[in-house]
Amino acid sequence: MTCFFIGHRHVPAALRAKLGEAVERHITEYSVTEFVVGHYGQFDKMAAGVVRDARKRHRQVTLMLLLPYYPYHQVRIPEDYDATFYPEGMEFVPKSAAIVRANRYMVQSSSFLICYNAKRVGNTRDIVEFALRREKKGLIRVTNLAE
Repeated sequence: MTCFFIGHRHVPAALRAKLGEAVERHITEYSVTEFVVGHYGQFDKMAAGVVRDARKRHRQVTLMLLLPYYPYHQVRIPEDYDATFYPEGMEFVPKSAAIVRANRYMVQSSSFLICYNAKRVGNTRDIVEFALRREKKGLIRVTNLAE
């Protein structure tokens, strides 16, 4: 079971507790063992930190870093990730569209999405709306921490 994270670049520090509760629930109630996160904003950084904390209590949990840009093998990977993930076919995507395309790929291939979509604008909004349409079809379960 895979859970992906998406959220705004800027998030309140108080969100960490709510995010921690959501991650714990996904592990204990939904049997999620794999979490995938990007690394371009505060939400991504916060989500990765919460998963690292959860790994101390749940040894089966893994944290993967989503790599949207080609060449993906030239990125310096932080040592506190278990693995990296580069979506198939991304080498043909223009750099300006890579993050959006990678996020969309993850929504299509994950069972769960934890998001923070407070502003309801921009690419985060578009990806969350896409995920909500998939949720109506029973293809993903979305947890929006902004609600």
